[in-house]
Amino acid sequence: MNLPENFIAKMFSLLEDEAQAFFQTYTKEKASGLRINPIKITCEQWERLSPFSLQKIPFVQNGYFYDPEFDQPGKHPFHAAGLYYIQEPSAMFVAEQLDPKGTEKVLDLCAAPGGKTTQLAGLMNNEGLLLANEIHPKRAKALSENIERLGITNTVVTNETPEKLAERFPGYFDKILVDAPCSGEGMFRKDEEAIKFWSEKHVEACALQQRYILDSAYKMLKEGGILVYSTCTFSPEENEQTIEQFIENYTDMELMDIQKPPCVDNGNPAWSISKNSELTKTARLWPHHLKGEGHFVAKLRKNGTGNPGSVKPALSNVTKNQVTDYFKFVKESLSRIPFKNLFLFNQKLYSLPEDCFDLTGLKVLRAGLHLGELKKNRFEPNHSLALALKKEEAVHTFSLTTENDSWLRYLKGETFSSEGDRGWMLVTIDGFPLGWGKEAKGTLKNFYPKGLRIHGA
Repeated sequence: MNLPENFIAKMFSLLEDEAQAFFQTYTKEKASGLRINPIKITCEQWERLSPFSLQKIPFVQNGYFYDPEFDQPGKHPFHAAGLYYIQEPSAMFVAEQLDPKGTEKVLDLCAAPGGKTTQLAGLMNNEGLLLANEIHPKRAKALSENIERLGITNTVVTNETPEKLAERFPGYFDKILVDAPCSGEGMFRKDEEAIKFWSEKHVEACALQQRYILDSAYKMLKEGGILVYSTCTFSPEENEQTIEQFIENYTDMELMDIQKPPCVDNGNPAWSISKNSELTKTARLWPHHLKGEGHFVAKLRKNGTGNPGSVKPALSNVTKNQVTDYFKFVKESLSRIPFKNLFLFNQKLYSLPEDCFDLTGLKVLRAGLHLGELKKNRFEPNHSLALALKKEEAVHTFSLTTENDSWLRYLKGETFSSEGDRGWMLVTIDGFPLGWGKEAKGTLKNFYPKGLRIHGA
């Protein structure tokens, strides 16, 4: 691997006796991991069901190593059904440190592509309110798609700057995650593109950007709230020194201990300007100490007992007449009304998360759960609704199995022969929702989204 000379010199200077062991990791294959989605499946169920040869990741919940030489979980129908998220193992450590609850208002400020957002939603049991924001439009779209696939209903996705959100949500959030844009040194083994972009100037630019983002996060955190900051880089400028500067600027922010398993190290005060011993409370994940890439994590509390900021709540904007066709669909196709808090965007019907804020003036990509579209004299359910349901919540199901290639035909968009004229049916794979089909006169029309379909053999 063609690592930058300045990076090599810097790491030898920082790690001294450990440098050789560190650089030895670049001759080895990166670790591959997946994290099961607790909204859909438990670890016990997964271990009985899993078609892969898996090994538990010791430093996170719900995480497993897999061997990419033998397994391709991204091509399995369980991936399309949202049973798991493919994620770098060290990255799974971060969201757990925030420990969000389903009673809280939580912000993931730099959220794409969605690994940590989906993990937060799972930890919240799909309850409460989670705002997932991403400043880059293309990455925000990928974030929204991952949230859909995992059946997440408590999350609003926005495409805004941190400064804009800080104006809108002063002192509003109980917990905030800032997984900051960084120089990506910890991902060199995973992403060789990161090597091409690396320079000392890039590190300095990232550190400056991270401090601006933290300023906005501070404004949005309520008193008594928790903030977790993370990067996937080794650079002290972006890690210990950024946190050092943050707690010097905001004296009411207090570093909290992170419970570290034996393979996770303390941050290093010697790499800060002030040599602040409190920085040992931060965490560093090193590729020569565990099976994963590089990460840094800091956890902080905002001291004080002031009242949370006041933000205008969202109000339903639908009339009874507008949603007549939706409730007709629910009565015919679902065993109960699973989602309420209805909101209409351009004939697209959403179910907002509980205690949702007013969406006016924000670039919203996903306002909670996309239920479907109101068309002339009918309601057409969205793919998101299928993935948010459980099999038993559908009146009619069309069952596929991994024991044959029927699921592949469905993911390719093919129609199926069926038995009757029952209308909307929830298509499942081994009992897990995969999408919609509509039965008419003995044929099941395929409603798997065209943009997700598998092409070719």
